[in-house]
Amino acid sequence: MAEKISIASIGCGNMGFALLKGAEKNSDIYITDTDAEKAKAAAESLGAKILSCNAEAVEKCDIVFLAVKPQVLSAVLAEISPAVIKKNTEGNPAVLVSMAAGWSIEKIQSVIGIKFPVVRIMPNTPALIGKGMIAMSVSQEVTAERIRDLKNILDSTGKVDQIEERFMDAVTGLSGSGPAFVYLFIEALAEGGVNAGLPKDKALSYAVQTALGAAAMVQETGKQPGELKDMVTSPGGTTIAGIAALEDGAFRSTVKKAVEAAWKRSIELG
Repeated sequence: MAEKISIASIGCGNMGFALLKGAEKNSDIYITDTDAEKAKAAAESLGAKILSCNAEAVEKCDIVFLAVKPQVLSAVLAEISPAVIKKNTEGNPAVLVSMAAGWSIEKIQSVIGIKFPVVRIMPNTPALIGKGMIAMSVSQEVTAERIRDLKNILDSTGKVDQIEERFMDAVTGLSGSGPAFVYLFIEALAEGGVNAGLPKDKALSYAVQTALGAAAMVQETGKQPGELKDMVTSPGGTTIAGIAALEDGAFRSTVKKAVEAAWKRSIELG
């Protein structure tokens, strides 16, 4: 970012904190949170300033992350609405960046009552270690310069992909909720290793590295997962026996249902 900008996060939980870590060191960073101790700890770690209220975040900043749960976003928007309208009228609008599942750009604008710059993102928890998947959709009021600024901030948290907003609920079901499904798989994989006689710590270590390596093979070889699966599977071997057990348990069907259930819930939250 060539020009110094000011950035705030309303809410400084894990995700808000992770996103602010990507801000340029010469940017002015602000946070606000209902939990004073959490805000203090985040401010000390980030070199940020604590604001007295949410409206002040809009008044002071160019980009404001709305790092709050979907259930409380309405109340936050009502609080900051006068400040949003004022800055928009003055020709210096703040860009609101929401990560609330189910809340469309149109719905956010309708609560405020005007058209103004809104960005909708869906990060996931691996963003905390710079390995996230972050989908981003923007309203037509967001300038190309602000899109670049945002991508610069988000790049440090993982892979950023700008998509059409109509895909956002599906992204929420897949990559937003997906890490929990993967953790469950790794946990089950390790438990299987323990049942087969491995010590618990060894089983978890092998399960984690197996998942990491398999994902890297898909990413780095460009081959389809099915093709890579066939490379491991030989007739009458150990892998085909395990796959048969997975298929007996409707593994693939169950995973698809999990993503679909999360996708539908995202729509309901909107």
